[in-house]
Amino acid sequence: MAGMDELFGIDVFSKKVMKTMLSAEVFKKVEETMNEGKKLDREISDAVASAMKNWAVSKGATHYTHWFQPMTGITAEKHDGFIAFSSGGNVIMDFSGKELIKGEPDASSFPSGGLRSTFEARGYTVWDPTSYAFVKGKILYIPTAFCAFSGEAIDKKTPLLRSMDALSKQAVRVLDTLGIKTRRVLPMVGVEQEYFLIDKEVYKKRKDLIICGRTLFGAPSPKDQQLDDHYFGMIKPRIQSFMEELNETLWRLGIPAKTEHNEVAPSQHELAPIYESCNIAADHNQLTMEIMQKVADKHGLVCLLNEKPFAGVNGSGKHNNWSLATDSGLNLLSPGKTEQENLVFYLFLTAIIKAVDEFQDLLRISVATSTNDNRLGGSEAPPVIVSMFLGEELTEVLDAIASDTSLNERKKNVMKFGVTSIPEFVKDSTDRNRTSPFAFTGNKFEFRMLGSQNSISCTNIMLNSAVAYALSSFADRLEKASDISSCVHEIIKTEYNNHKRIIFNGNGYGDEWVKEAKNRGLLNLPSTPDCLPYLREEKNIKMFLETGVLSSAEIDARYNIQLENYSKSMLIEAATMLDMTKKEYLPAICKYQKELVENLKLKKDIGIDSKSKYEIAVITKLDELSSITYEVIEELEKDIVIVKNIEGYDKARYISDVIKVLMNKLRENIDKAEVLCKEEAWPLPSYSTLLFSV
Repeated sequence: MAGMDELFGIDVFSKKVMKTMLSAEVFKKVEETMNEGKKLDREISDAVASAMKNWAVSKGATHYTHWFQPMTGITAEKHDGFIAFSSGGNVIMDFSGKELIKGEPDASSFPSGGLRSTFEARGYTVWDPTSYAFVKGKILYIPTAFCAFSGEAIDKKTPLLRSMDALSKQAVRVLDTLGIKTRRVLPMVGVEQEYFLIDKEVYKKRKDLIICGRTLFGAPSPKDQQLDDHYFGMIKPRIQSFMEELNETLWRLGIPAKTEHNEVAPSQHELAPIYESCNIAADHNQLTMEIMQKVADKHGLVCLLNEKPFAGVNGSGKHNNWSLATDSGLNLLSPGKTEQENLVFYLFLTAIIKAVDEFQDLLRISVATSTNDNRLGGSEAPPVIVSMFLGEELTEVLDAIASDTSLNERKKNVMKFGVTSIPEFVKDSTDRNRTSPFAFTGNKFEFRMLGSQNSISCTNIMLNSAVAYALSSFADRLEKASDISSCVHEIIKTEYNNHKRIIFNGNGYGDEWVKEAKNRGLLNLPSTPDCLPYLREEKNIKMFLETGVLSSAEIDARYNIQLENYSKSMLIEAATMLDMTKKEYLPAICKYQKELVENLKLKKDIGIDSKSKYEIAVITKLDELSSITYEVIEELEKDIVIVKNIEGYDKARYISDVIKVLMNKLRENIDKAEVLCKEEAWPLPSYSTLLFSV
């Protein structure tokens, strides 16, 4: 393996590569586009396309693809060769600025939420020059936005880029009033990615894992995570080998994978990269998920990204660590040492408090899927009630500002271990509240509600837009103020008092928090159908329109797509459960009952005088469970027929309120039967096998 400095970004058309392959003038224009969002003209695009093609071909590429992120939540690509004919009829390798800038995939074949009819096929992919192209295999990947023929965004990248522009514009306005000159403010994101690894041969024996990505049935293993022995434990050689290849592959693509460790549940692990700009972090996270699955396959493993692949043990999330940085590298969420720095910090902190409180519904919607519904709210993930953790010290400072009272300076809290060889260090001013959905962790916020499969674009679109909207109102007031310091103080005081209900530093898992949150007027939205109607609330539409992030049609489209995804995903799971129960589980139960009956008959035939309590009890219990199971099957099949004639929100609501309840009943009965049957009689690998096979 090459050294890190030689390996990192070797397959990326990076600034370092561009600087050597482009003229100084062209490189300057490209850099201005990446740093300041300026547009590139056609001549510049031709020069970049030629250099990009030559570089890619030198690395063995034969094709290029406009790599985009449709509303499916995964990426899409169509490969085109560099092949072309010269005027003399000879085959040449060619790639123009026009081909770099625009492609034309079939827009009607991707979710559009009603923006495209089946017969309206035309759509466009448009080069995103703020994210680096890269070579993977023999393909040059060009990050692009994706829009319909009519111009509406039908992807996740376009609104993300708009939200970043909106946030930068308003943040620059605010900073300008404070005497801080900057051209651009970028949301910076670091994504902690959790995942499971299981043996591929075991995986192949589970229809639910293959079709749905999670187990729909499964009795608890005698041992899972009770002993807390997996978290940060020694990484097994087979897993370490996977991680080593994963890291090398990611590093080659310029993805700064840094941290790896075992997570809480058996077979669960985590990867975390270094912070990057929001757009690049989103691209890199999509790539990371794809590469995890490919590398796992090479090692005889399967990478599960479902939020809750196994009931009863921790599911997998994705922590979106978010901060704001100027183009000079100043972190606006880092508490300062001077009065000016603290002025900036507390003003931007107040904007975020206002944004999260006013648009708590949008943050909940940004993580709403049928599979993440299974994870949120348990003692492993944040509750479904959105709140913010600031810690005692920050809360006390804001309380003092808001009440115009003084606050005595705290003494630095020095940690002592009582061991002479371990040095003392200054304790952080805030703890890390693992139950908080949106926690301040020193110089950033950690939003922990995302599911492991979620695209981070959705959350960051909502967060960037909401904060931009709050900053816009601050900028309007500051630009008219005669005394900036007094105006800043008044903004912090007023907005903190108006929105401090969102701040909660306690235990988010406690039942008392549910009651308190209700008294505070905070939203409690347990399921996807509970939250989605809020997307079309008047205040949310107003915010998206004024920030320019989404149009009314694009909002409606996203609402329809999320509803449709929820309904389709749940019905696929229901159909899979029925198929497995009828074809695998019930026959296995009957077969085992037959074995026990034959054992009873054999005892009687050979004259054994036995009460046969075991056989009779198990036969009776299995008969009861199979009868109840069949009744649930009949009811579930009827409801699936009914729901096929229901559309839109009513369909999702019926699935959540009726069909999901029956699915849970079906699982409960089959899992009880699994406990009663001997292992050889059960047709599918148990949780013990799944969780401890690697």
